[in-house]
Amino acid sequence: MVRVDDADDITKCWLSPEELTRLERSAGEDGWEREIAVQLMGRCGLRASEVNYPSDGHLRYSEDGDIWLFEVRGKNTSGGGRKIRDAWMPDRVAEDIHKYSRERGLDSSESWVDVSTPSVRRWVKEAAHAVADNTGEPRWQSVSSHDLRRSWATYHLVERQVDVRTMMSVGGWSDYSAIEPYLAEPTEARIGEAMNV
Repeated sequence: MVRVDDADDITKCWLSPEELTRLERSAGEDGWEREIAVQLMGRCGLRASEVNYPSDGHLRYSEDGDIWLFEVRGKNTSGGGRKIRDAWMPDRVAEDIHKYSRERGLDSSESWVDVSTPSVRRWVKEAAHAVADNTGEPRWQSVSSHDLRRSWATYHLVERQVDVRTMMSVGGWSDYSAIEPYLAEPTEARIGEAMNV
């Protein structure tokens, strides 16, 4: 794993894009819906509690930005009721979502992932434990659903250097203090890339 921090009561893990792919495939062995759930968290930055909201009716292609956006009803980090935002979806995930939705014959209002938040969290744990069993790497057993969002945010903020305001918008953070914990240390590769100019 890119990084594991077990200094606090909760172990935090950061997955590389390749490790995320491994987790997606592991989840997919138990059903495509599980793989889609992992993609929504790890590739689009959704919280586990947001995964069961979006549907085809919420997905749109923005001509202005040449990107896929989809409506999410999620946590309001400044307090109060749920907040609606447009989240970003990579082209590869949009292709998977379109295929998945067609194969399942989903109506435009039917959620892509129709399970409870505890089920989504359990799916991630089951997939991570399967990877741990297959690789013999026990650190995978610590991976949680929030680690997928953490990995997504850190990858884009630190490795890809996406500006904080953009990440706050697509990730659903209301202020800088809410996103600051995701500004983790860069990987050695990123340090080398930045310093070898």
